[in-house]
Amino acid sequence: MPGEERSGPAPGGGVAPADWLTLGQAARYLGVAQSTIRKWSDQGRLPAFYTPGGHRRFRRGDLDRFLGSSRANTAAASRVLIVDDDGGLRTFLRAALEGDGCVVREAASAEEGLAALDEELPDLILLDVEMPGMNGLEMLQRVRERHGVETIPVVLFSGKVEAEDEAEEAGAQAFIGKPFDPAQLLASTRQLLRARP
Repeated sequence: MPGEERSGPAPGGGVAPADWLTLGQAARYLGVAQSTIRKWSDQGRLPAFYTPGGHRRFRRGDLDRFLGSSRANTAAASRVLIVDDDGGLRTFLRAALEGDGCVVREAASAEEGLAALDEELPDLILLDVEMPGMNGLEMLQRVRERHGVETIPVVLFSGKVEAEDEAEEAGAQAFIGKPFDPAQLLASTRQLLRARP
């Protein structure tokens, strides 16, 4: 069709500007990280058009169709809560897990994580041990008190090797030392999510 391959709206006609979104606008529209949008378009799951300068543009209609199909699969998608005070690490984990089909929620502290649990229980919690204020072990104890010992699988992270014993005693299903291997994290996450009833 005429105009299908345009890299953006045509002045004085063609596609209306509101029908085309930049990478950042598309990420906000879908509620995911820009790196996730790039990954989806690289995988061919989300159509993208390129400007002469190499920037991606997305049609709103394509995003709406993608959003509709994602919503249809939301019931089957695994929900993961990431609790870590390191924003860069949260972004990295979110992109990796969303690329794997998970619905991800982030919390920058244990207090935020507990508040998120009051709104919706995830299928898995990825929890940093070392955080200011309430640490991950204390949060895990509160999760167990509020929701039961085996209700939500928890993967604990820490740069301290000795925290592995504490994590096991606290009832975590897995422990990964930082810096961790992303493949190991995703393998542990998939294993625990598959084990869910």
